[in-house]
Amino acid sequence: MVTRPPEHDIDESQVTVGAPKTRAVGVPAVLHALKMSVDQMGVARSVQTLTRINQKDGFDCPGCAWPEEDRRHLAEFCENGAKAVAEEATVRRVDPSFFAEHSLDDLRAHDDWWLGQQGRLTHPMILDEGATHYRPISWDDALDAISDALRALDDPDEAVFYTSGRTSNEAAFLYQLLVRGFGTNNLPDCSNMCHESSGSALGQTLGIGKGTVSIDDIHDAELLIVAGQNPGTNHPRMLGALEKAKQRGATIVAVNPLPEAGLMHFDNPQTPRGVILGGTTLADDFVQIRLGGDQALFQAIGKHLIEQHRVHGGIIDGDFVEAHTSGYDEYVAAMDAVAWSDLEEATGLTEKRMRAIAERVRASGKTIVCWAMGLTQHKHSVATLRDVVNVLLLQGNLGRPGAGVCPVRGHSNVQGDRTMGIYEKPPEAFLTALDDEFGFHSPREHGYDTVEAIRAMRDGRVRVFLGMGGNFVSATPDTAVVEKGMAQTDLTVHVSTKLNRSHVVTGTRAIILPTLGRTDRDRRGTGEQRVTVEDSMGAVHGSRGRLAPPSDDLLSEVAILARLCARVFEGRGDAPRADWTGLENDYARIRGHISRVVPGFERYDERIQKGRTFFLPNGPRDARRFATETGRAMFTANALEFPVIPEGRILLQTLRSHDQYNTTIYGKDDRYRGISDGRRVVLIHPDDIRAQGCVDGEIVDIVSEWPGRDGMEERRAEAFRLVSYDTPRRNAAAYYPETNVLVPLDSTADVSGTPTSKGVIVRLEKRP
Repeated sequence: MVTRPPEHDIDESQVTVGAPKTRAVGVPAVLHALKMSVDQMGVARSVQTLTRINQKDGFDCPGCAWPEEDRRHLAEFCENGAKAVAEEATVRRVDPSFFAEHSLDDLRAHDDWWLGQQGRLTHPMILDEGATHYRPISWDDALDAISDALRALDDPDEAVFYTSGRTSNEAAFLYQLLVRGFGTNNLPDCSNMCHESSGSALGQTLGIGKGTVSIDDIHDAELLIVAGQNPGTNHPRMLGALEKAKQRGATIVAVNPLPEAGLMHFDNPQTPRGVILGGTTLADDFVQIRLGGDQALFQAIGKHLIEQHRVHGGIIDGDFVEAHTSGYDEYVAAMDAVAWSDLEEATGLTEKRMRAIAERVRASGKTIVCWAMGLTQHKHSVATLRDVVNVLLLQGNLGRPGAGVCPVRGHSNVQGDRTMGIYEKPPEAFLTALDDEFGFHSPREHGYDTVEAIRAMRDGRVRVFLGMGGNFVSATPDTAVVEKGMAQTDLTVHVSTKLNRSHVVTGTRAIILPTLGRTDRDRRGTGEQRVTVEDSMGAVHGSRGRLAPPSDDLLSEVAILARLCARVFEGRGDAPRADWTGLENDYARIRGHISRVVPGFERYDERIQKGRTFFLPNGPRDARRFATETGRAMFTANALEFPVIPEGRILLQTLRSHDQYNTTIYGKDDRYRGISDGRRVVLIHPDDIRAQGCVDGEIVDIVSEWPGRDGMEERRAEAFRLVSYDTPRRNAAAYYPETNVLVPLDSTADVSGTPTSKGVIVRLEKRP
């Protein structure tokens, strides 16, 4: 029985706290996924939809970017994937009558959970200047209004074009063509806030900003280090791959400030072992590290390997180092110079403990390091990841089976978007190929990344904002600054499937363009269309939805963009030349253009037929080729950095709850951490609660501190419940987007510009 949307926001007074779980998934996860599916879709629709997730002729799950094996299970999805699909395939609807009933002020007063639970958007809507309500508008009038606003700008750089990682390859390619044809590289995307540090570090050291392993490599590894990642919530299908590796004899080391159930014990619901025989213990070693101490840990591992090689020999792969790397001597000198006492201070671990972890690395013949946001959202994240690469290079763990780097992406096509050109700093080779294909000249000046786009909006330099998916207002740091910046624009446009916070924090005018989702059937001129995505390991495959769309005239992202291109470029002799109507009606023609612009996509359309998957070229993985400054993999000598926490302060990381995908709040619980019916909690060591003069369960304000132009700046998140939790001393955690307000806009990672959401200095204040 489908349930009605909630009438009220989350009542934080009802939050309850129990003991954290020590095992993940199992039958409870299956039952929870089925309940949420039936609540949103009903029984028949749930069966019809869930059986097509990640199947070869089905649709790609929007819940994460973890790859599939060639042989698929009947139920090729996880709990959070089922939730993501249920949210999209819901039968709840947000139609014009909903907007007539709810004023903008009314919608602004609701929380993110309530907004997202209302259902699928069905019609284009416009908020006129000075209006209190959105009203319906035709597709032609909406697209004309957007085109007119763009063409009226004094400078193309007065527009910002944001992209979510769920956008397909075909739509992303058209989107970047629209933007560059318009005359700017202002293409911020969600990568800027998550794995930009990975791309920066890997591009510098290995010559490619992606991982170097396949799903088979995960299965074949002897040692897997999973650092700064919680796969049980964020990438649950990864647990099955880790279980397979464990069954083949792999050792797993989990490195994280919080103990996470998914890395402790996995009850695989698709096997008898997982259902009735006790499941699988995954992590052989849980390393509870201080926030921001990961660089020190990897320096300790490298230092130990170098020292032991001098004594015993045979530890460093000298042939690999000699033939394929540069910078080795400088790296060794840097590791000789770093003091064990500093490494202990940074990590909170003893020298003996770190050497024991390093011994696991020494004993392994095939090592993979996996990571996510816990490593990428610190000031020194790029240096940290360069030190991860250093450790792997010492033993030649690049370009051979069962070894390499594995940055685990969250959005289902965030990696594909970047491959398609969604990037504010595009390489010259890409732009040259694009220009040759479409007969125009792309701008070469770098555009705004996400943080730079917010600064430009704050300073009044942006007049039009267009978001292709996502929830920019809730996903970005420094919420108050973002909201003020958006309000200063002339027009905000969002191409979306569901209602979210960004639709109610608007410019002078605002337009919502509803679009098809992954689960929806997409019929255009030549028949049913499919799109493609690239997973976290560089594999490309097709995706085709089968459900009837929420409304008859709903357009796909591709159709919206093709029609917008035709309008924006009309009458311009310097614009890209293409058959826009033909591209809208046959996505294979877009893939034809891509095949001539992007290396590795030759015979693109042919290669994704009949459910096939193909791998993109990867120099380090395929042939130990490294497109770096030296033509070799680069050791780097990085100064040790780690957060210094002022007296009386706490270092806070923002993270997801279990019932959450980025800013989409599926439910009110974080089952594995023992939190139910609420989100405004801060997980903190019991000794720190006492040191702050508070008691467990007390309601406090969290105040962040940042040195600004005019002295210390403060940001405040109100009314959070203190929850005694197993964290390192003076480290704490709380959920975003509620705590994004605490992340200063100008606190970013060196090199990558990623917001430092895992290292925010805060104090706790008692409420009056």
